[in-house]
Amino acid sequence: MGNVDLVQLTEQTKKLTAMIVEDEKVTNELLNSTFKNFFSDVKSVFNGEEALKAYKKNAPDVIFVDIIMSGMDGIELSRKIREINPAQIIIVISASNDIEKISESIEVGVNSFIQKPIDTKKIVELLSNIVGMINKKKKIETKTFSISLPLDLYEVVDDNAKAESISKNAIIIRALRNFYNS
Repeated sequence: MGNVDLVQLTEQTKKLTAMIVEDEKVTNELLNSTFKNFFSDVKSVFNGEEALKAYKKNAPDVIFVDIIMSGMDGIELSRKIREINPAQIIIVISASNDIEKISESIEVGVNSFIQKPIDTKKIVELLSNIVGMINKKKKIETKTFSISLPLDLYEVVDDNAKAESISKNAIIIRALRNFYNS
């Protein structure tokens, strides 16, 4: 795990929201009180149906879900959430060591699987991984865009960029801003 700066980690996670889906009241409350120290907002629900409604209303950044619940189990919930948002971060927290259930949750595409009971070291490692996933997602979202221009327009952009000693992208961005602001 290495040395993790808890203050820096908390600064990152406090920008995020979370939802806990756990049908055992005591475990739900324990997870809720623990994660409230790390996330800006934590919503607790006790079953899959309630979780799906809450998710549709206000999608959190991270979902912690138990596998085995009455009604809609955690795997089915994860599957339905993946249909709504394929990039949603879903963490399974379960006491189950049923290989079939674990394999099924992996097939659904959960981001991580943590076995109960959870200790402090596991929580810190998990939170570090979540921050890493969020940062990776942000880098992908802010990737450089490419644009195709007609050759004669590209030459004008190139000439203007040389004349102003700025990049061609800066000229294109300025033109796009002017176009959309007018």
